[in-house]
Amino acid sequence: MIPARPPIAGLLLFERNAMVYRRTWVILFSGFFEPLLYLLAFGVGLGGYVGTVALDGEALEYAVFIAPGLLAVSAMNGAFYDATNVFWKLRYGKVYDSVLATPISPRDVAVGESLWAVFRSFLYSAAFLSLITAMGLVESWWALLALPATLVIGLAFAGAGIAAVTWMRTWKDFELVNLVMLPLFLFSATFYPIDVYPQALQWVVQALPLYHGVALVRALTTGAVGPEQLLNIAYLAVLGLVGVLLAGRRIHGLLLT
Repeated sequence: MIPARPPIAGLLLFERNAMVYRRTWVILFSGFFEPLLYLLAFGVGLGGYVGTVALDGEALEYAVFIAPGLLAVSAMNGAFYDATNVFWKLRYGKVYDSVLATPISPRDVAVGESLWAVFRSFLYSAAFLSLITAMGLVESWWALLALPATLVIGLAFAGAGIAAVTWMRTWKDFELVNLVMLPLFLFSATFYPIDVYPQALQWVVQALPLYHGVALVRALTTGAVGPEQLLNIAYLAVLGLVGVLLAGRRIHGLLLT
């Protein structure tokens, strides 16, 4: 008799990951330090020379300007770094070969791994938000919504990341990942306003997923909230959900056909 499919079966993958990391939980925070170092180097160090940056007609200290951008980067790192672990599980660890022998489906695998990646993103974001708040780099009570906002950023990069790694064949393919992620990090209005670009390039930047994460979190921490933040949320949510659905289909195609 085939056992019944458990409700929200993807949570079983979440539980598995939690058990795997229970003795090595420090690894979960490894990606937190990269944006922290950028904040100290650029926001605190270089910020003394930059002075202020204009945002919606208001002058902001440079550290206040880049802190929310790096918060969005923390959310991206937490989700995407964990999503890339799926490559090892899929290609080398053969974790899902045994998992799919149970009532858990490829869609459940995609959902469970995405939930775990979002959780890791949440940990990075909570730690970094606490830090910049303690440093006085948050200027609005809207920042109370910044942490929930990072969940949407995490979902976007978890879904997209897991879907992307299903096309990878060897570890060398991660060079292509770095080729995408580094420009995404540098050119998503993380360190300077989007209006420094020519108009044509502004449209390109506005199409980048990290830009929407940066714009969303920056609006919340500075209080410059407007209707465009709904567009940011919609963009990120759709990207994440499409990524999860696509990842489920890809895993099914790779392992069950």
